[in-house]
Amino acid sequence: MYNIVKENEYTDIEEVCFDNRHIAKVEAAIKKNFDKYFDLFIQSENNMVLGKDGIAKLQKKFGVSAIKTNIKSNKAMIFKSIILAAIKEFNKNREKYEAIMDLEVLEEYEDNPNSFKDRVLAHECPIINSTLMNKQAKELDNYRINYKLASPNDLLRVVRNLTEFSNEYYEDLSDYEDYDGISSIAELGLSDLDEDGYTLYGVIGGGIKSHLLYKIHPSLFPNRSRNAIWALWYLTNKDTFGCVMDSEFLMIDIKKSTTQQNYFYPYGLFAYYALVIYLLIKAKAEEMKVDFDEDYRYVLVDAFLEFIAENHDDEIKFLKQQIRDGGMGFV
Repeated sequence: MYNIVKENEYTDIEEVCFDNRHIAKVEAAIKKNFDKYFDLFIQSENNMVLGKDGIAKLQKKFGVSAIKTNIKSNKAMIFKSIILAAIKEFNKNREKYEAIMDLEVLEEYEDNPNSFKDRVLAHECPIINSTLMNKQAKELDNYRINYKLASPNDLLRVVRNLTEFSNEYYEDLSDYEDYDGISSIAELGLSDLDEDGYTLYGVIGGGIKSHLLYKIHPSLFPNRSRNAIWALWYLTNKDTFGCVMDSEFLMIDIKKSTTQQNYFYPYGLFAYYALVIYLLIKAKAEEMKVDFDEDYRYVLVDAFLEFIAENHDDEIKFLKQQIRDGGMGFV
């Protein structure tokens, strides 16, 4: 099926998107456009965040003196500040996810799945709670309906499956010395997460699923957020790469004349492109002699992709602005 969405229909991307030649073209486009956005990423932090006082604080923090206040000489220091800020923001509510995605805790709810649904997920899981509570976003009305109708047993089953997968995958790859040398979707091994056992359609879809995994192991699971998919559209210069129905990163609703990010974009494919972006960022870090903890590998990727989407916020809002009540949302 093509990435044209019809009312209440789950769709996928075109088969060509999994072709090695197609993937190579997308990867080449990302690499071609990366420098432009990375430079903007650094400049934005320099102009809007640091300033003279910020530079002085960073000088003291990192023990560096006599730094000229221009973007070229401060690039490494600004990059360090971005890394620190991204990790700090990531860790703010991480413990809440760790408390939920614990196999021993999940086993305790086997006899009371209703409590898991109504208390744990609805009130204690930040991403689900914020989605349910966001009454201003009418496009999320369907999510609230789907969540209300969702089986507590199914919710518990999917979260448990995700937890087991994340634990096993982490054990297999945490000590894998050549992670940065992975060069294919198959070798990355995350496509299984696109299977039904790890999804509860309309409630735990690609966005929420990836966020749960990302919050547990940010070194191995990139966050396939709304903005991340939009960012890939811009990073690939809006090219279709031969797709019949426009970009693989878009979901076009002909009936409503609106465009959204492709919220059905396969996680295995997204994760591969996230790895490509991480390696580009890592090369910049090495060039600037900036060290960062690889345990937070995809936190930096997420911050970069968020920046790109926010940089195009006006256009994204324009493309989405005609959404009527009952839209599909982002899950």
